[in-house]
Amino acid sequence: MQSACMKRHIINMKDQFFIANGETYNITGLLAKGKSGYSYHAETESTAVVVKHIHYEPCDYFQFEENKLNSELRDYKTLYDLGIPMPKLLFSNQDKQFLVKEYIPGITLAQIVADSQLNDNHIIQIFDMCEKLYPNHLNIDYFPTNFVEQRGILYYVDYECSRYSDEWNFENWDIWFLANKSGMETFMKNGSHTSLIQNGKPIREGFEGIVERWLLMKKRKS
Repeated sequence: MQSACMKRHIINMKDQFFIANGETYNITGLLAKGKSGYSYHAETESTAVVVKHIHYEPCDYFQFEENKLNSELRDYKTLYDLGIPMPKLLFSNQDKQFLVKEYIPGITLAQIVADSQLNDNHIIQIFDMCEKLYPNHLNIDYFPTNFVEQRGILYYVDYECSRYSDEWNFENWDIWFLANKSGMETFMKNGSHTSLIQNGKPIREGFEGIVERWLLMKKRKS
């Protein structure tokens, strides 16, 4: 994990550019809004990055420590040390509550599911991550928008990790979203989770056979 001295800080992420290490980065668009921050695509003539600006908006289903940026930086180091494939952290700024990380071009796992391009190798790669996380009593946010595939490798593009629980592990929660092609297709169109979750749980009906095959594949692998 590295930090660099900023020659000019971001004042407002609605600005169209900022300067870091003597280079001017143009903010080209919003990539995503999560429970901890807004992620923006930014670039120079030769380099693309992701700028994540931390927000402190309330979240109904998740409680953060007071300084979310500290949490992001700590989680990054934890996952980096475990060998989870992730974009590199380039620098961060506590005063303005943002971090800048490597941009990994590719397609999200959510879009892969919606496009019927999911294959066993995608599932195996997440199981491989779980093998590193579970013995260390950790989960990551396995929701499919948090993974990007580049050249056959899945990268976890969020830095968040949390204390392990059976309820929120991959096999009991997000694996069902990967099996739900039609639900993910609807989610990608309108952003609504109702096609993936009902009564506070992932929709399982109709997808039991797919998930059972994946779990058997994991068992044989181990």
